[in-house]
Amino acid sequence: MDKTAPLRIGSKRFTESYILAEVLAQTVRAKEPAARVEVRQGLGNTAIVLAALKAGSIDVYAEYTGTIEREILGQAPGDTNAGTLQALRDALRPMGLGVDVPLGFNNGYALAMRGDVARRLSLTRLSQLKDHATLRLGLSNEFIGRADGWPGLMRRYGLPQQPQGLDHGLAYQALRSGQIDLTDIYTTDAQIAAQSLVVLEDDAGYFPRYDAVLLYRLSLPEQHPQAWAALQSLKGRIHEPAMIAMNAQAELQAQPFDRIAAAFLAGEIGAATAPDAGASQPSGAPTDAATLGSRLLGPDLGRLTLQHLTLVVVSVGLATLIGLPLALLLHPWPRWRSAVLAASALLQTVPSLAMLAVLIWAMGRIGPGPALVALSLYALLPILRNGTVGLDEVPQGLLTAATALGLTRMQVLRFIQWPLALPVMLAGVRTATSLSVGTATMAAFIGAGGFGERIVTGLALNDPALLLAGALPAAALALGFEGLFSLLALWLARRPRH
Repeated sequence: MDKTAPLRIGSKRFTESYILAEVLAQTVRAKEPAARVEVRQGLGNTAIVLAALKAGSIDVYAEYTGTIEREILGQAPGDTNAGTLQALRDALRPMGLGVDVPLGFNNGYALAMRGDVARRLSLTRLSQLKDHATLRLGLSNEFIGRADGWPGLMRRYGLPQQPQGLDHGLAYQALRSGQIDLTDIYTTDAQIAAQSLVVLEDDAGYFPRYDAVLLYRLSLPEQHPQAWAALQSLKGRIHEPAMIAMNAQAELQAQPFDRIAAAFLAGEIGAATAPDAGASQPSGAPTDAATLGSRLLGPDLGRLTLQHLTLVVVSVGLATLIGLPLALLLHPWPRWRSAVLAASALLQTVPSLAMLAVLIWAMGRIGPGPALVALSLYALLPILRNGTVGLDEVPQGLLTAATALGLTRMQVLRFIQWPLALPVMLAGVRTATSLSVGTATMAAFIGAGGFGERIVTGLALNDPALLLAGALPAAALALGFEGLFSLLALWLARRPRH
């Protein structure tokens, strides 16, 4: 057991989880200033964060008892002891995991709708929805697939609606604009009060309690005893009004997560600071202090740029080292060449998130490793394809003449095929680089960093400025690479030929 390793704290991809990760990290740092603490924000949904915890990529994160009971352990509703901490500990122990430190608040699932629509239809309870089949449901993608989400809720209440999936952070905007009538919410969401939403009563008692707790690796208390002791101090400390107030500061006032966590730990956020719906910013727009310029040139710009550059350069470099030699090797054998190209093309059809999920499972880890493998696989096709096309375009007469002059296979490759095919090969690397700059934003979903961090967080907060602060640097990076390749192509075209 490596006791020198940093404490790694994870979070899911929604506002409250981001904030709680910072609260955990700052609590440890306050009690143990020399502690090495890494915060891996926005890793994805429950399945991805749980996989990271099991693999040891993170040590602890804030979870909810209902999620552990229904989604992680797959326990059916009805067992009166299933949701107790001791029962959860017993069930998690064989997985090498533990649960402890109830934080003090319940953040349950519910369905909510605009107040004017609810009043017009006289809707107050979930059981009434079965009589309104035309209602448009926009539910988060995770809720649609969760064991404790839509499938069970639909069966319990006999609901006829067909929901559409969308990101949780965008659902409130869709409600506000009238694009959907109903969405799933977390009961500590600040937008409930800000938009005067009506939360429908779960009159059949479908949803369990979702008390916030810490889900951790059983090795954590022994590996980081001081940090674990510090985390114990959070037991019962975060009450529901305080959590709602913290969510409001992030979603309505665009405050950074670390600043919100620091204010809470300093005692500046509590029941008295719960959001006032009349004073909120229901549009979700950032305040004047959080303009696009300040987000764009934020202190994380250098780190994110370096991470994104690394992902792109390393993945394209690996794909080039594999693709070009493979094109040269397979060029004399058209059947094998076609088979490899078809396999590479097939990889392009795999959605990036599905690819990342498979690689996390296969490699047993999150972070840059799976991201680099995925990006390299996606970059392989244009490089391999252009390599074979470039070699095919070399005139057969030149190759025949070279052979007649007694040139060896390597000499033909070096002095004829390679120089003539190089511009087409370079175009393939250029295409792969442009594609990788965009695809690399997905790496943030598994904690690999890059400009995708801002995009993922912006989606969670429904913050257009933060979304643009991630998208614009990525676009600028793509244009920068295009400029470099244009200069390189110009140099190749003008260089003297011997």
